[in-house]
Amino acid sequence: MRQAQTLNEAQLRRVLQFCQTRRHPLRDRTIFLVSFNAGLRAKEIAALTVGDVFDAAGAPREQFVLQAAQTKGGKSRTVYINQRLQRALAGCAGIIPTTDPTRPLFESQKGGAFSANTMCQLFLDIYHAVGFKDASSHSGRRTFITRMAAQGVGVRVLAALAGHASIHVTQRYIDVNADQLAQAVELL
Repeated sequence: MRQAQTLNEAQLRRVLQFCQTRRHPLRDRTIFLVSFNAGLRAKEIAALTVGDVFDAAGAPREQFVLQAAQTKGGKSRTVYINQRLQRALAGCAGIIPTTDPTRPLFESQKGGAFSANTMCQLFLDIYHAVGFKDASSHSGRRTFITRMAAQGVGVRVLAALAGHASIHVTQRYIDVNADQLAQAVELL
């Protein structure tokens, strides 16, 4: 089975620029930023609530616990929110009512939470519109893991962040490209 395409920074910028042309630009852009900066699966993004990501004062959290029911593996884990994602979430606070912590973080066009399948479809629609035929809802997750691995983050830390029980699963997410190979041999 072919793995989802990883994206470089220029490709991610193309996706984010395209999101600005859509009916719900801020929502769609933020969904992609959550995928790329927190490494969440589409199912996990769809299951997020306002209370998961925002505190009682309406400020983005630095971390939150993804409950077992929200994950693929049925195990809770802590999700860490980097500063880039915190800024994006803070920009959403004006359009997302943060007073109801049980409200879905991202609402579908029909109102209410996205289903996992609908969230996957949103990713596919945007990737295909931008011209990335091998990208999927897992591309952000693979890119998240690959980029951190390239920065020297250990596989055990990556596995914990991804919610993988086995480092062998995490290793399959790490993409290797020609630039990384060229940089590696220059370390000698």
